[in-house]
Amino acid sequence: MENNKKFADRFDWTLAFIVLLLFIVSLFAISSAQTSGQYPINFIPRQVLWYIVGALIIGFAMLFEPEQYKKMSWIFYGFGILVLIALVLAPGGQGQIAEIRGGAKSWFHLPGVGSIQPSEFMKTIFILTMARMISEHHEKFVIKTVKTDVLLLGKIISTVLVPLLFIMQQPDLGTALVFLAITAAMIIVGGVTWKLIVPIFAGTAVLGGFILWMAVFMQEFLSDKFGFKAYQFGRVYSWLDPYSFSTFEGYNLIKAMTAIGSGEITGKGYQGREVYVPENHTDFIFTVIGEEYGFIGASIVVSLFFLLIYHLTKITLQLKDPFSTYVCAGIIAMITFHVFQNIGMTIQLLPITGIPLPFISYGGSSLMGNMLALGLVFSMKFHHRTYMFGSSQDD
Repeated sequence: MENNKKFADRFDWTLAFIVLLLFIVSLFAISSAQTSGQYPINFIPRQVLWYIVGALIIGFAMLFEPEQYKKMSWIFYGFGILVLIALVLAPGGQGQIAEIRGGAKSWFHLPGVGSIQPSEFMKTIFILTMARMISEHHEKFVIKTVKTDVLLLGKIISTVLVPLLFIMQQPDLGTALVFLAITAAMIIVGGVTWKLIVPIFAGTAVLGGFILWMAVFMQEFLSDKFGFKAYQFGRVYSWLDPYSFSTFEGYNLIKAMTAIGSGEITGKGYQGREVYVPENHTDFIFTVIGEEYGFIGASIVVSLFFLLIYHLTKITLQLKDPFSTYVCAGIIAMITFHVFQNIGMTIQLLPITGIPLPFISYGGSSLMGNMLALGLVFSMKFHHRTYMFGSSQDD
């Protein structure tokens, strides 16, 4: 039955206001970034258009209740996998269906629309599927044991390996890391015992360190056996010692750190940039914020993301339906990792990957994918009273 509360009382105005603030930050940052002369295109109208489309996506997502998303999740998952397969098989290159950028074939080129990156939408679809799988597992196995947790882990790993396989075929290491971050978060919130989590996470950390060591000392082995590309090794080298590769892979990192450092406390003001940073309207948008608005401006933007994560966490704790809770938790993990990775790579905290800053970097696929994720949160919040009580009763 429907909830008697009015739309205005059920709609999450706080979340909408946070998105509005991110929209304003995005427009200021992009309008300043494009003055570097890298591109002759005015990206502001396009970003406004993507935000309008994103708002429509949120509105459309709110039309459906959590139970409907739960029923359709595996269908979405299957469709998403088929699209990823089509991208791998599609002819790539100039004038072809699939675009190749930086050695990665991750985009479809659609006439009249532009470039679409399917993996951006697959992230949210993956979260929906994982949420359904975990919630149904707990419904079936009410009494938890190590055996049931091992079974759950097997389901989770099987579900993530399929999209991961095709994403690495592109190859897109940054997106693959996002999927792994979401998976790790879902394992934790899914209630898997720490007797399994600790050794698995510890083993993963050791394996990651070993792979990093191999990337430095055994490049040929990784290239021959696992298909790693030369530019991916270059990102590791530039991260560890950017000044030794200042004319190659380390160039972007050096420029990014120089730009942010030159902003000092208060920055140089709007369009006061002096340091040239490639792709500063997309992956390196944070360098524009750091240089023009300094430590204070950068801290405000980081605080805005903290506010977003805090509010999403607050919503998650209010929800009583396990499926909705898992969906929101996965979305929190996705956004958090994006922010941490994007900002971290500009200050040498993490290696450089092609991960944009959510809601601020220019890009239609990234923005629409994130708006779809927030649309699910809006829906969970909007419908959760109806789902909880199953009546028109109001509290």
